[in-house]
Amino acid sequence: MRRNARLLGLLILPLLAACASAPPKEPPCTQPSYASKPDFAKVEHDDPLTPAERAALTPESLAKLSQEELDQIYARITAGPIPEGPHQGTVIFASGAGLRRVKEILGGAKGFLADRAVDDLKELAEELWKGKVFYRDKMELRNQITNRKKLARLFKADLSKLRTATIDGREVGLFFPAKLYCGQSLLDSRRESVIIDYFFGDDLDGYVDEIDQIAGRNGLQLRDEIRMVRPGFYLGRAYVARIFLLNFTLYSPEAAARGDAGTREDCRPGSQQVARTSDR
Repeated sequence: MRRNARLLGLLILPLLAACASAPPKEPPCTQPSYASKPDFAKVEHDDPLTPAERAALTPESLAKLSQEELDQIYARITAGPIPEGPHQGTVIFASGAGLRRVKEILGGAKGFLADRAVDDLKELAEELWKGKVFYRDKMELRNQITNRKKLARLFKADLSKLRTATIDGREVGLFFPAKLYCGQSLLDSRRESVIIDYFFGDDLDGYVDEIDQIAGRNGLQLRDEIRMVRPGFYLGRAYVARIFLLNFTLYSPEAAARGDAGTREDCRPGSQQVARTSDR
C-alpha cells in the first residue's frame, strides 16, 4: 500500500522550487466561506487583483491560503501565454481540499493511498520532482525528475529507455509526456486555462510504457490546468480522473526577466475584463 501511494505521488506532483520572493501580501477574499459557492464573476468585479497584489504573490504566500482563497485567486486571473522551456514549481497542500482529502476521495475507488499518503507525497516531491519542461512549438510537455535509478526501481523500468536532459546544470529525467492546449477550466468555466493533458501521452515521442502509462487514459487520467499570475509565474490545479487533487505553482526566472508578453492571451480570456494596469 505504501508503494502504491508513492506511485501515485510520482504522477500528481507537477512541482518545484521557489520563485523570487516579495513581501507576502494576501489579496482580498470577499467570500471566504463555501457554505454557498462564491460567484466568481462577482468576486472578480468587486475585488480584481491589482498589479501590486500580483507582484506580492509567491509560492510561499500562496501556501498560507485556504483552498477557498486559492480558488478565488485562480478565478481572477487568465491563462496568459502558453509557457516555453523549463519551469520550476511548488506543490501547495492547501487546507480544506486537495491532498488533505485524497484518501476520502480516492481510497475506495482506486485503493492507491494509505494513511501516510500525504507525507509520502511531500517526501517524493522534495526528493525526485524538479519541474516541467514546455515545448510550445510542439504543444507538448515533459516532467523533469532526478534520481532516475530510484524511479527505475519503483517502476521496474529499463534505465536505457529513460530520456534525460541537462537543465540548470543538472541532469534530469524527462517523463510523463502530455499535450498542451487551451480548454475549459474545471473550476471556472468563464474563461479558458492552459491544459496539460496526459490522456494520450502514448502518442508522443519518448513515451516509456512501464512508467508513463500510469499517468494516461489507462492509468490515473491526469489533467493539469494553469493560469498566469504574472509573466513567468503560473498557478495550477491538478486532477485525477477529473477529481481535484492539489494546487501547484510554476516559475521560470528567464521568462520573468523577459516579461514574456505578459499581456498576451493565447487562450480565450472570456468577456469579463481582468484588471492589469491600475492599482487601488
